Amino acid sequence: MAQPPLSQQIRQLENEIGVQLFERTNRRVELTSAGLVFLEETRAILASVEQAVTHAQRASRGDWGWFGVGFVGSANYDALPAILRRFRERYPEVELVLEEMLGEEQEDALRENRIHIGFTRLSTPEAGFGMESLMQEPLLLALPATHHLATQENIELRTLANEPFILFHQPSPSSYGGYIVRVCEEAGFTPRMVQRVGEVQTAISLVSAGIGITLVPSTVQNFQREGVVYKSLAEPAPCIGLMLLYRENDTSPILPRFLEIAREAVEKRE
Repeated sequence: MAQPPLSQQIRQLENEIGVQLFERTNRRVELTSAGLVFLEETRAILASVEQAVTHAQRASRGDWGWFGVGFVGSANYDALPAILRRFRERYPEVELVLEEMLGEEQEDALRENRIHIGFTRLSTPEAGFGMESLMQEPLLLALPATHHLATQENIELRTLANEPFILFHQPSPSSYGGYIVRVCEEAGFTPRMVQRVGEVQTAISLVSAGIGITLVPSTVQNFQREGVVYKSLAEPAPCIGLMLLYRENDTSPILPRFLEIAREAVEKRE
């Protein structure tokens, strides 16, 4: 840029902000104290703009931003940690926002854009939700170590007809608690509930205390608690799925990457 136009632009800038930026003499031109401050501030602004452009570009590729994950407690004993570990290794600068919540709460959170994906056990989602089965697990019987069935294997469900059951909230047909009731009814009895809880870990603690027995997904046996034994059920043992729930119209570029990693992690586990 030729000197006269440059000088004119500097003059215009000084007039616009009402501050003299340069001391001018016949021999030299140097910044005033106000000019030095202005220079540092503008450098910071330009760096911030450059960073914003970089972050926007990375966010469009799914390498930057935040990703909300809702999950039921029973997903936390095997599949979820493996998936999160793999995702963090591949996308370390994506902020994962995790929240434990029941299945129905996940649907509300998805509608309100508080999460991008949910790990749920059973769900009959409304229109607008996508869902896929991540894995299927057989149910196991969790019972006190002192229980008379603690030394047996392949226990028939019908033999539990008179046992005290610890059941779960949300006893609707599409909930985990409702599924356990239905499994028992298909075996010829209605479970005799002595306590209802919200989380699997609470149920296992009550089993340890001798309050009753419960049915849990097989990966819950990774949670070892003194005084609790896990026993397989006679074939054909009932199974329960771990499902991924998400909005069909979600445009986040992180979502397909998370789904891909979730599938990879489960395939490797199997």
